[in-house]
Amino acid sequence: MIKNSNQTSVRLPFYARISLILIGLFVLVTMLSIGQIIIVPLLFAAILSILLSTIVDALVRIKVNRIVAIAGTILVAVLIGALFTIWISSKATLLIDAFPALVAKFDKLQAEIVSWASWNVGIDAVKINAWINSSRADLMNAGGGKIGSTLLSVGGIIGVLLLLPVYIFLLLYYQPIIIEFFHRLAGPEKAGEVDIILGSTKDILKGYFAGLLIELVIVAILDAVGLLVLGIQFAIIIGILGAVLNMIPYIGGAITLVGTMLIALLTKDDSIYAVYVALLFFTVQIIDNNFIMPKIVGSKVKINALVAIVAVIAGGFLWGVAGMFLAIPITALIKVIFDRIPGLEPWGFVLGDTMPPMVKIKLPGKRKAT
Repeated sequence: MIKNSNQTSVRLPFYARISLILIGLFVLVTMLSIGQIIIVPLLFAAILSILLSTIVDALVRIKVNRIVAIAGTILVAVLIGALFTIWISSKATLLIDAFPALVAKFDKLQAEIVSWASWNVGIDAVKINAWINSSRADLMNAGGGKIGSTLLSVGGIIGVLLLLPVYIFLLLYYQPIIIEFFHRLAGPEKAGEVDIILGSTKDILKGYFAGLLIELVIVAILDAVGLLVLGIQFAIIIGILGAVLNMIPYIGGAITLVGTMLIALLTKDDSIYAVYVALLFFTVQIIDNNFIMPKIVGSKVKINALVAIVAVIAGGFLWGVAGMFLAIPITALIKVIFDRIPGLEPWGFVLGDTMPPMVKIKLPGKRKAT
């Protein structure tokens, strides 16, 4: 709707409104994609600063200097993250040390498969081996060409990780200014609504990530215990890494499953253990998707499964793995905002998981012939 100088409103045709919406979405998605290197770290920093703000506020209430409270909280968080990374790295070295032996067993397994195919299917073993060797050479050449870009990507990630504590510190330090900005943006009459939205945002993020942590621990225990029972090597480290990767929707679980099945094939004498591993991870996924995720994690964000799946796919398309990780909390926050803005409540409702009573749609009946 457009107003002219005489304050008379002009309602645009439906096709014009749709065109404007589509153009706006295209511009928004393009800007989000182009600004990924700035937006994604800031979003992670904003989420972490909200989670850490509770600790900072508690320290300030007991008369600790605000700057000292912020710096100390960030330092402790960084130390915990560093210790966890070091511990994971130390366990991962076990896999690296065993890599030559795994490669040798893989070559042996490959030779057995080629021999079986040659004997039972009638495929020329020489041609198969030549194709495998050629594929390996092509893969090595392609991998060598990717080393430079990989190093650049790693360098970019390290740079972002170094900037992350700085972003978090500044967001926490300037928190009063940010809150006052939203108050002034909404106006004095809407200050209460702003406080409710900000409070709901903090509660959702705290509940969501606390639920994720609980889910991570439960999945790690289930995976590790199951692999230990099966006698799979590196069971504990695979269980922990699998639980961490499970936080990346869809992709993480698939990577863990394929890698663990391959280890089972290479380290066990009977290939049936690879099937046992697949059944184990399938069972854990059923438990996670139907009990752990909905009850512990999903109940905190209050968005329905369809919206969550679409959001994760869209986030992955836009920002890759980081986008998949950010998709659900961002969608939950959008729902909170929609629920509080007049005119956008229906959009907040359709994002949610509240199921209304089933309504039967009655079609107009045919008139009886007279």
